[in-house]
Amino acid sequence: MEQTNPYIKQFPELFKGKKILYVHGFASSGQSGTVTRIREVFPNATVIAPDLPIHPQEAMDLLRQTCDAEKPDLVVGTSMGGMYAEMLYGFDRILVNPALRMGDTMKDHGMMGAQHFQNPRQDGVQDFIVTKALVKEYKEMTEQCFSGVNPEERGRVWGLFGDEDTTVDTYDLFRSQYATAIRFHGEHRMNDKSFMHSVVPVMRWIDDRQEHRQRPIVYIGMETLSDIYEAPMSSVQKTVRWLIEHYQVFFVAAAPVDTVYYADVNQWLYEYINVPAWNHTVFMLRRDLLYGDYFIGDEDSWSGMATHIEFGSDTFKTWDDIAEYFERLGGQ
Repeated sequence: MEQTNPYIKQFPELFKGKKILYVHGFASSGQSGTVTRIREVFPNATVIAPDLPIHPQEAMDLLRQTCDAEKPDLVVGTSMGGMYAEMLYGFDRILVNPALRMGDTMKDHGMMGAQHFQNPRQDGVQDFIVTKALVKEYKEMTEQCFSGVNPEERGRVWGLFGDEDTTVDTYDLFRSQYATAIRFHGEHRMNDKSFMHSVVPVMRWIDDRQEHRQRPIVYIGMETLSDIYEAPMSSVQKTVRWLIEHYQVFFVAAAPVDTVYYADVNQWLYEYINVPAWNHTVFMLRRDLLYGDYFIGDEDSWSGMATHIEFGSDTFKTWDDIAEYFERLGGQ
């Protein structure tokens, strides 16, 4: 029996008719597994993934020529590709574990000497050599990072950083220039889980913004998410992920009485919801003043504008009940 991937899902409505440029990492190619993921998840997008030359200036020239010719709607770069993508100004970009100091990374992780490409390349080349001169070329290239940063660019670049990445750590460096620096659960190399739970939500935000798409708003009270031991309620993560695919979801907590409470709320969301909760948390006292379409909370009375989904009631005893209700709505 054919095994289906439990993480990969298709979103044919996202980036429909658009172009996505993928910029691969060191010793990789345009035939990487990430390219396959992007094409499978966004079947109606055109994914452009050139093999990059070894010499950084040649690679940068190729990428700029590709951008001029193809006008991609989104650029996604991983590791070394994230370094290149940062300098492709004028385009929406996602940098995943960007090696913004690539020359140092090559020295620190033994990338000198004979190397083998991890994926097949169109030119058939399988091996290459990293010399001191080549490392110097990469150092000179990374000195150009951030040269085109301005207020407009700061709103077009998202940085995603794996919290188990032992190869590259440029979170603080990136954050010194761009505000949208988000940590995700994962290592330096993305797998299907980290791609779907971390990169795809950001891609959805970008496509929604580009299309001026207004999704119905769902607010979720923090008290409905965890049990008395602060563990996630049964089915809550599965249901919330489904909601995030169809709605604009925000998490609502009481106005913080101290920094410890504020930190605890954000830590719980980081641990169990992760990237989709970034910049989607609301602290307030008067929930009835929330402006949106649905509110999931445990109040037994409600006078707010949003349709109240009373968690724990006879109709919505569990998160499975809530999932069934919203699935019937179909994103409305």
